[in-house]
Amino acid sequence: MKPLVMIVEDEAPLVTLLKYNLEKEGFGVCEASDGEEALVQIAERKPDVVLLDWMLPLVSGIEVCRQIRRSPQSRALPIIMLTARGEEGDKIRGLNSGADDYITKPFSPSELVARVRAVIRRAKPDVSDESLTFADVAMDLAAHRVVRNGRPIHLGPTEFRLLRFLLEHPGRVFSRERLLDAVWGHDVYVEPRTVDVHIRRLRKALNGPHDLDIIRTVRSAGYALDEARD
Repeated sequence: MKPLVMIVEDEAPLVTLLKYNLEKEGFGVCEASDGEEALVQIAERKPDVVLLDWMLPLVSGIEVCRQIRRSPQSRALPIIMLTARGEEGDKIRGLNSGADDYITKPFSPSELVARVRAVIRRAKPDVSDESLTFADVAMDLAAHRVVRNGRPIHLGPTEFRLLRFLLEHPGRVFSRERLLDAVWGHDVYVEPRTVDVHIRRLRKALNGPHDLDIIRTVRSAGYALDEARD
């Protein structure tokens, strides 16, 4: 059965774009154009994930999020907030209201699809598939293989774990310290600059002469898996 994504958005062109990209990637899609309709449909349709706009008619996205989290029937439902509000305070407010993830408009459709897969996988690890994808990179967890646009990518164990972590959290910026904890472990002492070495190795393995570098370096912050370029 296809995972069902509910799009709660009142901008028709954006709904069309989201629906096209999600259905192309194998998801089922249902829609709601305001907060009240969303709450009714969530109870009836029981989607696997909700893409929730912040600014909605009748009931705001923030209030919809709170009501979803207050209901025992929908408390565990994954929610990705979509909004034009990009300030840090707005993001914190959205996450504190119960959202699992937060995407600022405009966004890359492939990043959004990857994040949808990630929140579903975290919510239902027992029914998720054994692969991770972003853009033209695919990781087969069962076979321990990585391909890019059909080309095999040969990675060392650390680079494999590093790429897996980034694939599980597309678009998010992680500091060197956070990557060390996630990939090397809390109890292992490694210099933060070691991350830079492995990021360089990962880039060298991933990037052919005509490939886009999907690992973005964020000055003074860290690294992210991201197709966007300034």
